[in-house]
Amino acid sequence: MREMGIQLLRGISKSLGLEECYIEKKMKLESGYNILGPNFCQSLSRCSDDKNQIGQFPHRDPGLLVLIAQNVGGGLQIKNQGKWLNADFAPSSIGVLVADHIEILTNGKYKSLLHRVALNTEVERSSLPFFFGPSLDATVKPEPEFVDEHNPPSYRQMTYKEYLESNSQYHVIEAKANLINEALL
Repeated sequence: MREMGIQLLRGISKSLGLEECYIEKKMKLESGYNILGPNFCQSLSRCSDDKNQIGQFPHRDPGLLVLIAQNVGGGLQIKNQGKWLNADFAPSSIGVLVADHIEILTNGKYKSLLHRVALNTEVERSSLPFFFGPSLDATVKPEPEFVDEHNPPSYRQMTYKEYLESNSQYHVIEAKANLINEALL
C-alpha cells in the first residue's frame, strides 16, 4: 500500500507540472506516518429499521491519500456539488481518496474529499483504509508553486505532528479547521 501511495503521489506531482518526486521530498515520505484503520459496519437488517442510517458520518481525512480495500462494492459515498454520490468500486480493487494535506500543499488545487459510509440493508461492510501521511516533522503548508497575488495562502503552516496534536481532544476529521489561514477570515 505504501508503494502504491508513493506511485500515486508521483503521478499527482507530474499532473501539477512538477518534478515526479516533488511531494515525496516535501512531505519526507521516507519516514511517513501511516495508519491502517479497519472498519466494520453491520447490515441495517441486523441493527435497525431505519433505512437512512449512516455507518460513518461525513468527514475528510488527514494525510495525503487514503487507500481503501473493502469486502463489498458500495457503501462509500462522496459529496459532489451538494449531492451524495455512490463511489462504487469492486471488492478486488483499491479506492483512492485525496486527503487534507494534498489540499493544503496545493493551496486548494486538489480538494480533500468529503465522504461518508451509508449502511446497506443486506450485507455487512468491512473496509481497510490505509491513511498515507507525511512525516510527523514535515511542515505542511501551501507551497510557493501554488501561491501568487491572485491565490494567497489559504492555510497556515504546521508540522503534521502539530496538526494531529491540535486535534487531540476532537475527532480527527475536524483538524483541517485548525489550518485555515486566519488572514482570510
